[in-house]
Amino acid sequence: MCPDAELRVLVVDDHPIWRHSVAAGLEEAGCAVAGTAGDGAQALRVAAATRPGVVLLDLNLPDMSGAEVTRRLLAADPAVRVLILSASGERQDVLDAMTAGATGYLVKSAQFSELLAAVRSAAAGEAVFTPGLAGLVLGEYRRLAAGSGADAGRGAAGPAGPGRPAGPGQPRLTERETEVLRLVAKGMTYPEIAALLVLSPRTVQNHVQNTLIKLQLHNKAQLVRYALEQGIE
Repeated sequence: MCPDAELRVLVVDDHPIWRHSVAAGLEEAGCAVAGTAGDGAQALRVAAATRPGVVLLDLNLPDMSGAEVTRRLLAADPAVRVLILSASGERQDVLDAMTAGATGYLVKSAQFSELLAAVRSAAAGEAVFTPGLAGLVLGEYRRLAAGSGADAGRGAAGPAGPGRPAGPGQPRLTERETEVLRLVAKGMTYPEIAALLVLSPRTVQNHVQNTLIKLQLHNKAQLVRYALEQGIE
């Protein structure tokens, strides 16, 4: 069943059969399908007219990239959750999507039950990844971050935080990620945070991992330092 009968989902994919199949499956599960779109421009128009809660978005569209569509969707409606549903599991594709502000990334080989669960998590602002992708991207960020430390030390602009506007290409944190980050900065453990927010420890860990990926940080200690520097207390 759909996690919320009132949740409106927009399905965006340039392949008509896939697009309509996913939309039909969501409707059969009890979800309200706000509409469908076959390209980025149409997606932006339909989203503006229907105000969906979650957008299922293909990464490769004929007129613009899924990352660009994600940025424009969030610029128009910061509350919308974008869940990438793509045939690609390449690191750079995942990285581009997450830094654009996507809430999650699922490959199209996922089971429909996984898709429904991902819609539920995305609607709640929780990070969603096809198993294995988060670790791969985190490893890549660690490699890249090793070469960017000097820039950070010279005062280069870092990723956007909750109290800092997101510029072009800067990752944005969801409200839930910010909430978890604030509690991590206070020294709380994952089980303690999970109990306070009524989440599973694994979900809390996923939020922390996703935040590390977005902010290009290595570990929890750097995450705490970032939170303090941004005034997230």
